[in-house]
Amino acid sequence: MLKPCISLVLLWLCACTVQADTLNGKVVKTTDGDTLVILDTDMTQHKIRLSGIDAPESNQPFGQRSKEALSALVAGQEVEVDWHKRDRYQRIVGKVIAQGRDVNLAQVRAGMAWWYRKYANEQSRVDQQLYEVAEAKAMRDRVGLWSDKDPIPPWEWRKH
Repeated sequence: MLKPCISLVLLWLCACTVQADTLNGKVVKTTDGDTLVILDTDMTQHKIRLSGIDAPESNQPFGQRSKEALSALVAGQEVEVDWHKRDRYQRIVGKVIAQGRDVNLAQVRAGMAWWYRKYANEQSRVDQQLYEVAEAKAMRDRVGLWSDKDPIPPWEWRKH
């Protein structure tokens, strides 16, 4: 009687495990402060949406600066993307690593993106803590978009 119950629990645990994939490629385009395009070794382009962050929209204050900051971090570089899903636009959503550095986190630290709390449950606990602390420090130090008197998060900007 106990054996079927254990089997069901193990099956459920396996089904709940998030499968992550890794994609490597060269950054060929920066679309905005949280989206880029990479070219893999098969010469296939992949649009990447940086997970855990939301950058200002292009027509929003700091939108262009955020895009430029991301470009400065990764343009022409080989990156690794740790990902587990695609968004509704079929972009790969993942953490971008360039030269051993978490690029998504770097955008938050520089005040070029918000930590996207709405999707925090998709991050590891360690990343949640790092992103939260980085955003709080950027806000406290008034760097990047936090130098604006009243920065409007992109998810609010998009509603208007």
